[in-house]
Amino acid sequence: MSEPSKPSTSLVTPAQTAVELAPELTEKVPSAEKDELSGSEQPFVQHLVELRDRLVKSAIAIALAAIALSLFPGPADLYDILAAPLVAHLPAGTTLIATSVISPFLVPLKILLMAAFLVALPVVLYQLWAFVAPGLYAHEKKLVLPLVVSSTLLFFLGVAFCYFFVFGQVFKFIQSFAPKSITAAPDIEAYLSFVLTMFLAFGMAFEVPIVVIVLARMNIFSIEKLKSFRSYFVVLAFIVAAIVTPPDVVSQLALAIPMCLLYEVGIWAAQIFIKTTQAPEDEAER
Repeated sequence: MSEPSKPSTSLVTPAQTAVELAPELTEKVPSAEKDELSGSEQPFVQHLVELRDRLVKSAIAIALAAIALSLFPGPADLYDILAAPLVAHLPAGTTLIATSVISPFLVPLKILLMAAFLVALPVVLYQLWAFVAPGLYAHEKKLVLPLVVSSTLLFFLGVAFCYFFVFGQVFKFIQSFAPKSITAAPDIEAYLSFVLTMFLAFGMAFEVPIVVIVLARMNIFSIEKLKSFRSYFVVLAFIVAAIVTPPDVVSQLALAIPMCLLYEVGIWAAQIFIKTTQAPEDEAER
């Protein structure tokens, strides 16, 4: 009887195994790198596409607001509304003048675009919020959204305070010092520059509570430190008012006093805001 054949066994050395697997590894490495690059590029491209869409929607909103304002009340009437506080305190029969040939066209057009941006600002801020919000945690949304809304409202409040109260008092004060031998006839471009500067100054000044809240919420300054800085801020407010406003007492007081009051409002609001926007881990520690 023939002996049963034994299964043949072949010994594979580690060197042979490495040689056999080397081509497979070299083939897999480029594909792995390619997959990694493609996976990292796609989200970035999607963010760019979303950012483009948000910007396009914001531009469309501004364009629609500009078209609506051009139909009613119109660029010329918008300038008349803007110039009403000054014209009301000019001598009877006196109007603003245009020293440039294209000023009667360009100045109302600039006011139209500025007004269109302000009208469409809620849509622009919403597009900004919709772009940023998906990447925020829940407690961060509680922090950012109220700040965006309140900062916008405070800016509009500062502009309205400047237009309805400050302009009337400033122009009345300035005209009271004008000699009777001089007929005041301001240039429309100079008046527009003055108005934009004042609007920006008062709009930014009314953002003081937001700055105080952010400084306290980010733990840059404590509430006690902000309270102790109160006397220094009063001096700082009058220095800022003296720099950004015309050299008259009325406008300087009209800017410095609200800044001091808003600083106190910011300290009070910061204490409430910090309690309502704590991160979950911070609340657990407490």
